[in-house]
Amino acid sequence: MSKCNLCPRSCGAERNNEKTGFCGTGDRILVSRVSLHAFEEPSISGKRGSGTIFFLGCNLRCVFCQNKGISRGEGAGREISAEELAKIMLALEHGGAHNVNLVTPTHFTEQIAEALELARPKLHIPIIWNSSAYESAETLKKLEGLVDVYLPDFKYASAELAEKYSSAPDYPAAAADALLEMFRQTGEIKEDGGGMITKGVIVRHLVLPSHRKDSIAVLEKLSAILPVDKIKLSLMSQYTPDFALDCPFRELHRRLTTFEYESVLRRAEDLGFDGYFQRLSSSDTAYTPDFDDAGLLGTYISE
Repeated sequence: MSKCNLCPRSCGAERNNEKTGFCGTGDRILVSRVSLHAFEEPSISGKRGSGTIFFLGCNLRCVFCQNKGISRGEGAGREISAEELAKIMLALEHGGAHNVNLVTPTHFTEQIAEALELARPKLHIPIIWNSSAYESAETLKKLEGLVDVYLPDFKYASAELAEKYSSAPDYPAAAADALLEMFRQTGEIKEDGGGMITKGVIVRHLVLPSHRKDSIAVLEKLSAILPVDKIKLSLMSQYTPDFALDCPFRELHRRLTTFEYESVLRRAEDLGFDGYFQRLSSSDTAYTPDFDDAGLLGTYISE
């Protein structure tokens, strides 16, 4: 991973076991938590849970990130090989997971692709790529044929907001290109007989307090680049200010109002989106995984 250019930052870091990129990680896979997660979208978590694998580090670092305990690259992480990651995927299936859900995986794309090549011949459940969408189309092409479902965010329409909260003014353009590549690979949404997602793109958008107009612009941009009847939208009201209280932006120090969320929801309905729409009661830290607890990691990786 010399001169890393995996993501749109193209930071050129010579990532190794001593040096890291903007993402805060080197070239070794670092996993923070493995668990059967019950709080994803219904067609992902189902009754048995989604087999989530949380990776340490992130190439975006949003100031309001609810996973900042690991996304800053500073939390506890277990170093594993591609072979061990493949074994974790197979163990999740054996444990009843509906799918393998790779959370914040972008900065380990090449290593994860290697693990997927090893695991996929034996796996019978979908692979989900759960990312910020701050990814280059060229990097995503490394995953063609390996990922079944893309679960990206589409965070901002405004370059100014993207710079202010994520230090990434090119986020809107980069994410749009990434979404197009994801849809090219998977095509329209497909579900099994039980309503579980097996193929396609589900786009998440978190409505931020004070920024409903940007959320509406995100939905309008999304409807312009992808067919709304062939994807799913997950419109989230779960913004929790607890994770942003240490940032200087006071507008983020409160919860979302009913008016803010419902005005965005009405626009989503006007544009013809189908998908998942949260209640405001979802704004609770209880739904955030405990990253001080490695979950089932010890079960899936032998000491």
